[in-house]
Amino acid sequence: MTVIGGRTPTDVPYEGPVTTSGGPEGNERLTAATGAVLLVLFAVEGVTILFLGQLLTLHFFIGLLLTGPVCLKIGSTGYRFYRYYTGSPAYRRKGPPAPLLRVLGPLVVATSVAVLGTGVALALLGRDTGPVPVLLLHKAAFICWVAVMAVHVLAYVWRLPSLIGADLRRRPARHGITAPRRAGRWSLLVVALGAGLVVALAGVHLVSAWSG
Repeated sequence: MTVIGGRTPTDVPYEGPVTTSGGPEGNERLTAATGAVLLVLFAVEGVTILFLGQLLTLHFFIGLLLTGPVCLKIGSTGYRFYRYYTGSPAYRRKGPPAPLLRVLGPLVVATSVAVLGTGVALALLGRDTGPVPVLLLHKAAFICWVAVMAVHVLAYVWRLPSLIGADLRRRPARHGITAPRRAGRWSLLVVALGAGLVVALAGVHLVSAWSG
């Protein structure tokens, strides 16, 4: 029997899809990079809230720009969820998030969609939102989102520098597992930002219904 590095072939972890699509390590790095971009954009959006009278246009623009990266983040985390619960060996070995974070995950998605969805609705409807209190829903969704995201960010933010840095330097992931398709991951992030930018440029003029 052939020995590889002091181990038999049965001792060598099977990487499966890691070698062709990036696997769970590649997915984790994509999620981390997207999360870092969202962290910056949401921070800027938070500043605009403090000075909404002067920065309303920027608030609209960043809010619409967020649609692209948020969709990518939901897609990357949803893909991990799908692969884990459909029995992918690589994703099963990596394991699920901690129980609290598994509970928070759907809430992060729901509140993020609610904040952006009501924000886009406000942009389209203007001040005349009819009988539906969309602005009230937007504020309520934002409060819920802040509460959920506070825990989510504190749980993950400390890992972002190492994950992003490793990908930028093309370093192996933990346990020496490689994460190929680096160019594909960063291309996805650029495309998501580009899509958000298109939405923002196309919709920022709607701020005129709220100004003045």
